Amino acid sequence: MTDIRRVDLSIPSAARMYDWLLDGHHNYEADQRACELLLESAPSTKALARNNRWFLERVVRVMAEEHGIRHFIDFGSGLPTQNNVHQIAQAVAPASRVVYIDNDPVVLAHGRSILDENDRTAIISADMGNTPYIFGHPDFTSLIDLRQPVGVLFNSVLHCIADEDRPKDIVGRVVERLEPGSLIVICQLVSDDPQLRHDVTELMRVQTHGTWGRVRERWEVDDFFDGLVIQRPGLVDVTDWRPNSELQQRQRSIEWTEYGGLAEVPPRRQHRSATARNA
Repeated sequence: MTDIRRVDLSIPSAARMYDWLLDGHHNYEADQRACELLLESAPSTKALARNNRWFLERVVRVMAEEHGIRHFIDFGSGLPTQNNVHQIAQAVAPASRVVYIDNDPVVLAHGRSILDENDRTAIISADMGNTPYIFGHPDFTSLIDLRQPVGVLFNSVLHCIADEDRPKDIVGRVVERLEPGSLIVICQLVSDDPQLRHDVTELMRVQTHGTWGRVRERWEVDDFFDGLVIQRPGLVDVTDWRPNSELQQRQRSIEWTEYGGLAEVPPRRQHRSATARNA
């Protein structure tokens, strides 16, 4: 197990900042200070984090209940909190299997301490761009059957990938390994305000010592879905993605949003361009 004492806890991480925004307990003083600076630029960021977590719960349930997905891969999974992917999926179908991918040592330590009790889950220490290592890892191959449709989540994580690391290519390499009928969740932070995009991007790069990417525009996230069949209700602020209640819709972030949705891997013979399924 990772020794947290050897981790430089003076450097904030996006995963632990997200945990703090969700009122979690697996974060440290540096993460809290970084969040306070972030809230100065984007005061509604706590609402954004809550909305994203609610979206995760809804979309995993839809994949399990409506599409029969039983194998899930969660890239950049973050710290365990309530209603994790395996808990949501296994509440629908107890045989569901989940592999979490993350490179934050604190995430790995806490995750393994929780997941050790569940033999249908695993957490792998890896950069999400290291596709061959992840898909060849014994914990992955023992749990995930790629001959079946799989649910893949890039939930609130691609903004952590710098442009030079080509986040679209990371998604593409994963999609190439999946059977038709597999489902992909992609959402990331976007803003229409160029100044906010610049300011928050620079703040996060400085605070995390460069382990961050960029706040993007909606059209850039649209491009991540190239070749996939977008499911209803399309690509939206995730607050509006099949909400359970008006209460969830009312608790909006203002300065920026999590934008994205759910898409299906089409048959290989199908023309590979993004198309929207009619609602």
